[in-house]
Amino acid sequence: MAKTKENEAVGVAGVSAVERALEVLTAFRRGDVSLTLAELAERTGLVKSTIMRLAVSLQQYRLIARLPDGSYRLDAETLRLGMAYQQAFNLADHVMPALERLALQTGETAAFYVRHGEERLCLFRVESSNRIRMHVQPGDRRPMDQSASAQVLRLFADGPTRTGADAKLPLFTSGATDPHAASSATPVFGMGQALMGALIVSGPVSRLTAERAQEIRGVLLDEAAKLTQACGGTPLASSSRKFSLRRTPLNRKNQTEQAG
Repeated sequence: MAKTKENEAVGVAGVSAVERALEVLTAFRRGDVSLTLAELAERTGLVKSTIMRLAVSLQQYRLIARLPDGSYRLDAETLRLGMAYQQAFNLADHVMPALERLALQTGETAAFYVRHGEERLCLFRVESSNRIRMHVQPGDRRPMDQSASAQVLRLFADGPTRTGADAKLPLFTSGATDPHAASSATPVFGMGQALMGALIVSGPVSRLTAERAQEIRGVLLDEAAKLTQACGGTPLASSSRKFSLRRTPLNRKNQTEQAG
């Protein structure tokens, strides 16, 4: 087979100069109007002279601009790239694989809810491998009650809170909507830390107990963090912790879940 640039790229390490330039570019955070050279050095760990050289290249491509006072801000090309990303972005392409992994690893039903006025809408869903089946299907609306997903959609409606609520994630409820159903939910954020929806795992109360919800906590938080990054958001601090999933035998009783 003739060599091509694509073939040669497989397994090749990244270019350090490009990586350093991207470190400078991604040092900008939400709310930053501009950053001084000292601030960029602190955030990236790069020396000022290196940052200045990298900034020249980034300026040529209109990714950052140098202001009269010597500080830097993001330039117009970043907006164009952001708009191109939004147009190409398909939420289902990212949510469905996450739900499939959650259902496989936890043995429970996984779903993604968004708020729809005074109701919550089941946007995507992957069934548990067990015989238990919920009546809720994608497109169905449920009340904004005290279920875990409804609480998440209310609590994080305006983005990440400053009340320490994220430290208690995922939220777990049992019997909130139906006495036979339990669920665990955590938020997913997008660009500008806007709430995208609630990622949940649900199951019968006999199987998805508070103890089991704690065991699968890390899996749910990890998937939420990955999904948040895919949507252009920044994962919460609680989602960056690593957990291990201890599997337990699944209850195969033929029960029926009514709601998550």
